[in-house]
Amino acid sequence: MIFYIADLHLGHKNIIKFCERPFSSVEEMNKTFIENWNEVVDESDTVYIIGDFAYRSALSTKPVLEKLKGIKHLITGNHDRGWMKNIKPEEYFASVSPLAEIDDGDTHVILCHYPMLSWNRAAYGAVHIHGHIHNSIKGRTIAILKDMNAYNAGVDVNYFKPVTLEQLKVNKETFYKRYDTATKCLELTKTEESA
Repeated sequence: MIFYIADLHLGHKNIIKFCERPFSSVEEMNKTFIENWNEVVDESDTVYIIGDFAYRSALSTKPVLEKLKGIKHLITGNHDRGWMKNIKPEEYFASVSPLAEIDDGDTHVILCHYPMLSWNRAAYGAVHIHGHIHNSIKGRTIAILKDMNAYNAGVDVNYFKPVTLEQLKVNKETFYKRYDTATKCLELTKTEESA
């Protein structure tokens, strides 16, 4: 089975506040991610980490990577350079790249940490899986991605665990219901302020 996950930010204390994660400490967050990962992933499964696995070199990633099940591929994000200097990536990842194209069953998938507006074979049903935006509901990027065949693999919108393509599709619907509600509330507030 193939799983996707992004934006764990292991070792990043401030991400708990920034993304309103339900953890009292970075240790609790890291422990929960490891447990959640190993509850759904088997040793023979493939996991694509779509960027920002850990934050800088805030913790030693070696013990964490050794505990995580599955065949791991890293699609690098903006926070992956620092911690990667402290390991030999080839010992922990089957591949490391900034962009990848794979097939998940009958679906062609483009993987990149950053959301893209256009990707290879999009007109033929290819999907784009990204991270980077966490659980943000602000900005034009979110509004544009809503109607695209693009899926956010970030832990903040996927119950803090690796998920399948089908789960990404369901979780996207849940996320955008929240986005639509927030957008309507903002519009109402602006209308009331201008009245």
